[in-house]
Amino acid sequence: MFDACYNNYVKINVHTFEGTEPEFVLKTVFGYDSFRQNQKKIIQSVLSGKDTLAIMPTGGGKSICYQIPALIFEGVTVIVSPLISLMQDQVSSLETAGIHSVFLNSSLSWDEYKKSMDEIRAGQVKMIYVSPEGLSTEKIRTLLSSQEIKVDCITIDEAHCVSQWGHDFRPDYMEIGSFRALFPDAVMIALTATATENVRQDIIKNLRLKKPEIFISSFNRENIFLQVAPKKNSLDQIVQCIKDYDGESGIIYCNSRRTVDQLAQALIDLGFSAINYHAGLNDDVRAKNQDDFVKGKVLIVVATIAFGMGINKPDVRFVINYDLPKSLEEYYQEIGRAGRDGLPATALLLYSAGDINKVRFFFESSADPRKAEARLQGMINFATAVSCRRRILLGYFGEAYDPKKSNKACCCDICAGGEIPEIDVTVMVQKLLCCIIRTQERFGSTYVIDVLLGSRQKRITDNGHNMISTWGIGRELCKDDWFTLIDLCIAAGLLTKYGEYNILHITEDGYSVLSTREKIMLPLRITSAGGADARDIEGAGGGGGNGMLFPKPGAEKPAFIVHKKADGRKVIAEKPGADDERGEKIITELKAWRRHKADDMNVPPYIIFGDKTLYDLAAKKPTDKQSLFGIYGIGEAKVEQFGKAIIAVIEDVMKETEND
Repeated sequence: MFDACYNNYVKINVHTFEGTEPEFVLKTVFGYDSFRQNQKKIIQSVLSGKDTLAIMPTGGGKSICYQIPALIFEGVTVIVSPLISLMQDQVSSLETAGIHSVFLNSSLSWDEYKKSMDEIRAGQVKMIYVSPEGLSTEKIRTLLSSQEIKVDCITIDEAHCVSQWGHDFRPDYMEIGSFRALFPDAVMIALTATATENVRQDIIKNLRLKKPEIFISSFNRENIFLQVAPKKNSLDQIVQCIKDYDGESGIIYCNSRRTVDQLAQALIDLGFSAINYHAGLNDDVRAKNQDDFVKGKVLIVVATIAFGMGINKPDVRFVINYDLPKSLEEYYQEIGRAGRDGLPATALLLYSAGDINKVRFFFESSADPRKAEARLQGMINFATAVSCRRRILLGYFGEAYDPKKSNKACCCDICAGGEIPEIDVTVMVQKLLCCIIRTQERFGSTYVIDVLLGSRQKRITDNGHNMISTWGIGRELCKDDWFTLIDLCIAAGLLTKYGEYNILHITEDGYSVLSTREKIMLPLRITSAGGADARDIEGAGGGGGNGMLFPKPGAEKPAFIVHKKADGRKVIAEKPGADDERGEKIITELKAWRRHKADDMNVPPYIIFGDKTLYDLAAKKPTDKQSLFGIYGIGEAKVEQFGKAIIAVIEDVMKETEND
């Protein structure tokens, strides 16, 4: 089965698996005992020659769905991937699993490019990664059309890039259809993590899929805790999240380069291991910063959305959105970079109503501002939710979710804090609506709230609004609670916002409840009283809360952390057996060995083994190479290449601790 060992890797003959069963390839190459949701069905669809569209969450195992058929097919599989870094990562992963594959892109010298083409012609390669731009070149089309090469499968990764409804449209993806016409007998599989119904239809049309089988896996990433917090003392909020995952990797997304640079420097000044990443940096600096993060040399990257699509780093423990994303598709894609290994992670969104106008500023360059606004409204609904955020997020993608039936007790900050009870807000809503009327429905939330709180700002006195009857009558609530109440009124259909400046407008229902003095019950949690009379508000209680955007006081995140190191640092573990001292020591030593080996091979540590594999090794403590075949994520090539070293590390720890 094994070819010669070269380029630091043990090689499996790529023709070994032609005509075999998917389960055999899964275990032998990748070291997994069973398929995840829909993986086997997707693979069977592709192997039967049916065009296939697979919607699977980030970290859901999309690559397996084309890599296993690629090894079973007689011919080659062409994988269209949007970023060089993503191609390099996939090829490195395959190489460590014993499967020789290549990418053809501008990062190669001509000699390297020619060598890869020669290997393809010689039948030494099953998987060929190319960019959508490269796919349209005569050089690649001529190569793949040669008589000695049979193209059995065309794979389109990040297929949402072909849709203008998507959040990451790339015009070069529109040329894929013409390439497919050159290979009418090849089956095509399109893969993406985010696709609404509109995006799915665009993918089918623009890629010219022929009556495709469509598989939609659950978008639910239960290991990611969803949290939204009002943006107050934002640096302190970020630092607290980092400390919750001390020594672990994280990504912080910002909407501007300036904010990225300032926040990264602030974290560095506080002693954190952090770097910046955005398109304003020169190519060498950007490449080095990404490489340092991927290889674990730096723990935190502060970045614009230019960062991430090509990142396959599975051990990112937190993703923080410092600014409001433009859409739930973009948000889901970004938080999906957390916890790809299935271990616990946190997605924290810092929300400010002021972020909305900043996002709308970019709509001027949008291909369709109406679509952009519709996507933004979905994001706002999520950020201002008063019920389970996961239900809202999944509902956006057409998936029903009931938090009461979840396998985990807490799925988001709202569920963790307990359902927010409805309270009588009739008087407060009447004051709000009356103030909007007295100011002629000409202003946005901030102005109306300032009037309610009795502000003497120049713009208010110039307009004479310090003389109207509603000036200063809203001091029973703080400013943030008034913003929350406005969001609740919008959700209840009493108010709408319109225009560039989000002018508040009362709906027919709003006028109706005002005229009938109907009792209004809404799930408002009072955060802090603006005046003494707040104590008399029904349901306010004595201690208030922390806002509808945050768990109530004392609420804890899910109990994901199962034990601590001797120095008090938290350690995330999934296997109960990894909770013993020897197991802990094995994890520490294996991580040190993995780091050294990864440096020798010039690859990220997770390419060698993921953390889940280390935890399984620590739990089972195998004593010989044969027992390594029962470890999660270790296939034959990795046993052959790394087995002896792994067993040696475990034996050393066992001997060292046997008298403890």
